[in-house]
Amino acid sequence: MNTTMRLLTSTSKICKLAVNTLVEGVVALMLITGLVVSQVSMASPGLDAMNFFFTEIKTFEARFGQIVLNESLEEVDEGQGKVWISRPGLFRWDYEAPDAQEIVGDGFNVWIHDVELEQVTVRNQQEALGNTPAILLAGTGIEDNYIVEDIGTQGRFDWVNLIPRDQNSSFEEVRIGFEDNRLRLMELLDNLGQKTRISFVDLKENVFISSTIFDFVAPDGVDIIDNTEEQ
Repeated sequence: MNTTMRLLTSTSKICKLAVNTLVEGVVALMLITGLVVSQVSMASPGLDAMNFFFTEIKTFEARFGQIVLNESLEEVDEGQGKVWISRPGLFRWDYEAPDAQEIVGDGFNVWIHDVELEQVTVRNQQEALGNTPAILLAGTGIEDNYIVEDIGTQGRFDWVNLIPRDQNSSFEEVRIGFEDNRLRLMELLDNLGQKTRISFVDLKENVFISSTIFDFVAPDGVDIIDNTEEQ
C-alpha cells in the first residue's frame, strides 16, 4: 500500500494510511519538470542523475513494490502495482489486490478509489499535494523546499537525500536512489519514524502514455466524498 493515503484522505486502517502518504510523497517528486539543482556543479553522480531525471524524463511508467517499516524496522504493510507519470501534473498509481486502490491526479483533482470500501475521495490536486514530497513532481524547484544532499554511491545505486526546509513537514527526509540515471528506489521517513520504501522495475521512460490513463470515472454504486470545496 502507499503512504500517500494518510495525507490525502482519512481512514481507520493503518495499511490504507500508508498507501496514500506514499503516493503523495512520490508523486510530488516525479512530476517535477525543468529542475536544475545548482549543486550539480559538484559533479556528483547522484545529483547528476537527479537533474537528468527531472529535466529529461517527461513520462514515466513502471511496476513498483512497496513496503512500510515501523520505527523498529518491522514490516507493517506491503503492496505492489503500476504507476504512470506524465509531466506536468498527471499521475496514476494502481495498487493490486488484496488492498486494491486507484489514485489518479488529472491535473485538477486527485481521486482516491478504495475498492474494498467502495469509496471515492476527491480533493483539489494542488491543495492535496501541498508542501509535501509530492510537490516535487509537480514542477516546483527542489531547492526552494528541500536541502539537497549527495550521500554517495552505495552498491549499485547513486543516492541523494532531501530534507524538508519546512519544520512542519510530515516527512523528515526523502532518499532517492538511481542506477545508470534511472530511478530505482525511493525511501520516505515520516515524522513518526515510519519508513516507506518503494522499488521500481520494468521502467519505460519518455514513451507515449494516452491521456485517458489519467481520466477517472467513479464506478456505479460507490460513495463519493467530495472535498474539493473545502480547499
